[in-house]
Amino acid sequence: MSETNSAAETAAPHRYTAAMAADIEARWQDFWDAEGTYEAPNPTGDLAGDPAQVAKPKKFIMDMFPYPSGAGLHVGHPLGYIATDVFARYQRMTGHNVLHTLGFDAFGLPAEQYAVQTGTHPRVSTEANIENMTAQLRRLGLGHDKRRSFATIESEYYKWTQWIFLQIFNSWYDTEADRARPIAELVEQFENGSRPTPDGRDWSALNAVERADVLGEYRLAYASDAPVNWSPGLGTVLANEEVTADGRSERGNFPVFKAKLRQWNMRITAYADRLLNDLDGLDWPEAIKLQQRNWIGRSEGARVDFPVDGADSITVFTTRQDTLFGATYMVLAPEHELVERITPAVWPEGTHPVWTGGHATPIEAVTAYRKLAAAKSDVERQAEAKDKTGVFTGAYATNPVSGEKVPVFIADYVLMGYGTGAIMAVPAHDARDFAFARAFELPMRCVVEPSDDRGTDPSTWEDAFASYEAKLVNSANDEISLNGLGVVEAKAKITEWLREHGVGEGTVNFRLRDWLFSRQRYWGEPFPIVYDEDGIAHPLPESMLPLELPEVDDYSPRTFDPDDADTQPETPLSRNADWVNVTLDLGDGNGPKKYRRETNTMPNWAGSCWYELRYLDPNNSSQLVDPAIEQYWMGPREGRPAGGVDLYIGGSEHAVLHLLYARFWSKVLYDLGHISSAEPFHKLYNQGMIQAFVYRDSRGIAVPAAEVEERDGKFYYQGEKVSRVLGKMGKSLKNAVTPDEICAEYGADTLRLYEMAMGPLDVSRPWDTRAVVGQYRLLQRLWRNVVDEETGEVTVVDAEPGEETLRALHKAIDGVGQDMAGMRFNTAIAKVTELNNHLTKAGGPLPRSVAESLVLLVAPLAPHIAEELWRRLGHTESVVHQDFPVADPAYVVDETVTCVVQVKGKVKARLEISPSITDEELEALALADPAVVAALDGAGIRKVIVRAPKLVNIVPA
Repeated sequence: MSETNSAAETAAPHRYTAAMAADIEARWQDFWDAEGTYEAPNPTGDLAGDPAQVAKPKKFIMDMFPYPSGAGLHVGHPLGYIATDVFARYQRMTGHNVLHTLGFDAFGLPAEQYAVQTGTHPRVSTEANIENMTAQLRRLGLGHDKRRSFATIESEYYKWTQWIFLQIFNSWYDTEADRARPIAELVEQFENGSRPTPDGRDWSALNAVERADVLGEYRLAYASDAPVNWSPGLGTVLANEEVTADGRSERGNFPVFKAKLRQWNMRITAYADRLLNDLDGLDWPEAIKLQQRNWIGRSEGARVDFPVDGADSITVFTTRQDTLFGATYMVLAPEHELVERITPAVWPEGTHPVWTGGHATPIEAVTAYRKLAAAKSDVERQAEAKDKTGVFTGAYATNPVSGEKVPVFIADYVLMGYGTGAIMAVPAHDARDFAFARAFELPMRCVVEPSDDRGTDPSTWEDAFASYEAKLVNSANDEISLNGLGVVEAKAKITEWLREHGVGEGTVNFRLRDWLFSRQRYWGEPFPIVYDEDGIAHPLPESMLPLELPEVDDYSPRTFDPDDADTQPETPLSRNADWVNVTLDLGDGNGPKKYRRETNTMPNWAGSCWYELRYLDPNNSSQLVDPAIEQYWMGPREGRPAGGVDLYIGGSEHAVLHLLYARFWSKVLYDLGHISSAEPFHKLYNQGMIQAFVYRDSRGIAVPAAEVEERDGKFYYQGEKVSRVLGKMGKSLKNAVTPDEICAEYGADTLRLYEMAMGPLDVSRPWDTRAVVGQYRLLQRLWRNVVDEETGEVTVVDAEPGEETLRALHKAIDGVGQDMAGMRFNTAIAKVTELNNHLTKAGGPLPRSVAESLVLLVAPLAPHIAEELWRRLGHTESVVHQDFPVADPAYVVDETVTCVVQVKGKVKARLEISPSITDEELEALALADPAVVAALDGAGIRKVIVRAPKLVNIVPA
């Protein structure tokens, strides 16, 4: 503590100081824990409680899962946690049963990387981090129901993560019913013949492997050989969402390549329409909804089949089927499965030399080009490079409307991740196709009439021409003509023609890809899957859950040269032969058999896909969640037909990853009847970021912010001038301030007030340690208004407050209540400050009713000092569950307001009038005022503009 504070404490032994704050805060935190002050009762089960409390309206308030980092918290981290705590406290005081708790999302890469570097088991470091973070959060006075807290690494928790995986594995999406159904119902359809098998054989005629392959095409969780994002530097594959716009890994910034591997996937694409449509019913920021809509990427168009010489057809998806007559070549993604089947041994006669890439055979050309493409990221492949690359496959397809033979190329600008991985190229009307056609001397045909004077010969054009407003030209065969039609009409006509001729149909495509669900890592949930000798995947029975993560000596996946695309994953679990190879009786009537366990683990997103449900019923060992408890807290009700958490606060960086995945899991569980809420989070709120200044020396190296001096607007570190920019707060940037530091200097209540007072919650704001003292002084003035600093005695009196004080009090109650409900905590603090200053200036002891209302107003924001003052005011029950003050409307409205009266635009009078005065009454008063009469000096009046109750403007004739 500073010498100044120490001297002040000596002079006034009962002054509110950092030492007193520390004592008060520690005592009340212990009290809350001992009394279970924040325990929210369930309607039934082991956490059932007071029926009167259960009967209240409920509020389920959540923060996004924290990850227990070894660095601990800096002051930026608790922003959202303090906000939800303030809001939850306000809701309790306004008559709600409030569920507010916090757990830890503890699987994932950081702990594993730390284990690899230090030899510390991930569980040991993670549990130590959780213990440290729990202590830091407790010091902030957060009102969590601690009975409901857990970490995703607890086997009692991930048992149910594994169980949910098995529900998804054992389900398929029935497009007719538009919901997921048990896979057993699909098997029954195959068995009774109501659904034919893909090749028409009876189900009984298929062997076990064939049946497994058929069901794999339907299961919502399935393993497949598919292109994946492979990061050799991390030794793992990544979901599309975990790859940055630069084509590198989100974590570690390593290069990411395309590789073909057998991996687990979630068929999230089956829910694309529902994930899109159900956004409309959610109370989410529009920016987040837009990001999800763009990620799902719904587009309407047509599927078109182009026959290839032989038995195959190339299927394309296009949103411009009206331009089909202009398709003069095709392009496949290098990874497309048809490439190998259609590539001939020799070049067709007359092959243009430019198409061959200088290779003697099509197979050589295709093999070499595929290797080049594999070394590029998707972003690099889509970049608008001047030089388009590609190679002719040696195969031709037939344009179904023109009957023309069109050459089939592979080129890296076409990706497997969108549509079908194949395009019909219309070079006259697409910029990339135009550039490719120019490079490879391919024909171009104009089928959309240009609106400028360029003419209809594309060989003379400088660039492609595309328009939705133009008319179609050069688009006719013996059966159909699109000439003269607009785009919309032409699309409809050609789509119908394609359907009638069996070569296409209108369809919807999505940008969304199935969710890659495998990770080649140790520190994650094991898959509850085993494989028999035929490679068929079998789910473990529920009685064998949880499948616990085994102990291993080596946690690290095998990593490679980050730039070596020619590598394959090797998982840590695969090295534990005793765990991998097991003899089990799965209870399927086949008795004990030898199996091989899945050696990939689930991604870190798995545990956070459903944690809101575990908060509801955290000790349930027999079912995911008691239906009555889930219905009580999250079930549908008026204004939220899909149900969900009442308020979910977290960063906008989770717009796609976590939020989309959690919505998908909720919908599957809803379809299968396990929960009543089809959406996990009804209201989403994104808090801003607390930023800090970063100081860098001449080398660009960050220097300790706390040691930088400011002189004449410039900044110096150890005498050297440094630059300053506003950025993130973090240990690596040497600008982190810990909450422990601020709590030690001022107390947790001061930190809470400062973080809430910095600005609107959804806006980023810069941290300024020097400004914290302002909220500290507010609490000191609040304390002095109730407690004598010399004696420690309460100074309130049993007297009626005066009229002016009543107006100030009830205006504050009204304003603070509205601000709390709207999460405008910064303006709520401003109103409390204004009231406190009014009472300080008024002098004399406070009336008890005023002091108690003041304490109740500040209780959600600064709970420790409020609890202390409430007890000193003679109350024996906690302030946490007291009623929030209610404003008297008679005192909220101003008794009079000042109305300005202008003549010729100049102020001539000010009238003190009732705020409820009518325009007519105000006009009469203004015209009768002596100063206005004198100003008019007998002149007539052309116009009177009245804006009651604040303004009258008189325009003389």
